[in-house]
Amino acid sequence: MATIIVGIILIAVVALVIGIMIRDKKKGKSLQCGGDCSKCGGCH
Repeated sequence: MATIIVGIILIAVVALVIGIMIRDKKKGKSLQCGGDCSKCGGCH
């Protein structure tokens, strides 16, 4: 029973992280580039 509960919690956390990444991608943000070219040597 505990394995099932831990599995459900793990799936929920992964789904939440993926949802946040998709939302940020739609807003133009990403892990690679935050859009702040002052902190980046070779930005677009």
